[in-house]
Amino acid sequence: MKTLLTCLLVMVLSAQLFAQTKYAILPKPTRLEEKSGSFMVPAKLAIAVPAGNDNVRQIAQLLADQLAKSSGNTPTITTGKASKGISFVLEKAGSLGAEGYKLMVSPKNITIAAEQPQGFFYGVQSLMQLMPSAVFSPTKVAGVTWSVPACVIDDRPRYSYRGSMLDAGRNFMPVPFIKKYIDLLALHKMNTFHWHLTEDQGWRIEIKKYPKLTQIGSIRPKSMIGKYSDNAYDGKPYGGFYTQDEVRDVVKYAQSRYVTVVPEIEMPGHSVAVLAAYPEFGSNPDKILQVSSKWGVHDEVLFPREETFTFLQDVLTEVMDLFPSQYIHIGGDECPKTQWKQSRFCQDLMKKEGLKDEHELQSYFIRRIDKFITSKGRRMVGWDEILEGGLSPNATVMSWRGVNGGVAAARQNHDVIMTPNTYCYLDYYQADAKTQPIAIGGFLPLEKVYSFNPSVTDSLTADQSKHVLGVQANIWTEYMPTTQYVEYMTFPRLIAIAETAWTPSDGKNFDDFKQRLEAHKKRLNYLNVNYFGSPINNTFQYQWPKAVAGK
Repeated sequence: MKTLLTCLLVMVLSAQLFAQTKYAILPKPTRLEEKSGSFMVPAKLAIAVPAGNDNVRQIAQLLADQLAKSSGNTPTITTGKASKGISFVLEKAGSLGAEGYKLMVSPKNITIAAEQPQGFFYGVQSLMQLMPSAVFSPTKVAGVTWSVPACVIDDRPRYSYRGSMLDAGRNFMPVPFIKKYIDLLALHKMNTFHWHLTEDQGWRIEIKKYPKLTQIGSIRPKSMIGKYSDNAYDGKPYGGFYTQDEVRDVVKYAQSRYVTVVPEIEMPGHSVAVLAAYPEFGSNPDKILQVSSKWGVHDEVLFPREETFTFLQDVLTEVMDLFPSQYIHIGGDECPKTQWKQSRFCQDLMKKEGLKDEHELQSYFIRRIDKFITSKGRRMVGWDEILEGGLSPNATVMSWRGVNGGVAAARQNHDVIMTPNTYCYLDYYQADAKTQPIAIGGFLPLEKVYSFNPSVTDSLTADQSKHVLGVQANIWTEYMPTTQYVEYMTFPRLIAIAETAWTPSDGKNFDDFKQRLEAHKKRLNYLNVNYFGSPINNTFQYQWPKAVAGK
């Protein structure tokens, strides 16, 4: 009897595991109903789209192009409805919302229904994850049975903001990698790429009106190597920046994948690179600075002079011309007040403006920038330090020092993006530090990342909770000098955050996630992603790239 029960239990568990592998979609859909049978993808596949909708046709073309690469068979795109193929069906405005979709797979055909192009795009991501993992191959894969298991999926996101920040200030990330990163965000239904473009260690974006920002500010004389406490340097100049044409190209590429690119221009702290190029915006116009070679926080900050505000408005005007995003990120974090305290100008300004301390002086600085950004029809977003000294009227807060900053901002009826270092900082160690390449510190394994719940409903009223727009993963690159290193630290932890951002909290289960992730790793292999534990680089070594002398 025990043997029979054991066998039955094994059969049930095996069936569950097969289903989880068969329907291994990440992030997990809101609702998935399994059906019997499969749709066999024909060699001459027809993909039908609504007439006159170019955006949906472009999404269908992305699917067709990838199927052509991986299967060797090129689908045809038609209008109307495909009786034995894939049909994109436009739904009337209703329950699906801007990013929701329905995916219906039967042995006869496949239908993707959505109200907006974003919904069709996410429906395609789920459809591709139902196909054999070889669909993600950049070249034809022989011997594959091209089929899709029958099911009905009704899906929409938990949060409207689902993002990831990548720091290109400490270490420059080339454009091809930025595009690959955007592809990976889109695959996991994340819709925002937060591009950290300026730092003490390098200014990474071309500004036509201030050419010295890249001529001088993009190149540091050397880089730290090893642990911070070693205080060791490589002695080699390092630099790089994005031209405005490259930025436009990246933004356009991201738009085709329904990813919004949010630029970050740091102020008033983390601005040593600016002051190396234009010292007149700091404490002393005669002070000669170099772009910082040391990680961390520095006392050199921008001063709230009228000339500084003119400079920043000029810079932000060019930035906003390049980035159509609603949000413009101004940093606002880790701004030491030492130089302001020692400055007669700053102390006189505080008296003139009725500011009681330097925290309120920073708030004055941020309010000036907020007013300018708002006048251009955009919205300012900053790290939670912008709460100190009083929150600017139109500001959205990224809560990184835990969730308390987000709670405080939501209680003041300000929008919030949850990105606490305790769950969302992917530069932290993901395993025993003795076995891992150097990281900044901390310990954030996959399970803890997955456990994050950004809603903090216990601390907020129902109306206040509506101000929590979503969640973001952050990748700071002090200790990530190569793109492979970034991938190693980012994946699969970023996928866990993607599921938190998309999937209802009651639909999450870590054991289930891990089983789906095992199937998903085969897709990442085809995409050549160097995730933690991948076959590409299991014995990852800490190596610095050759210095870039600027562009």
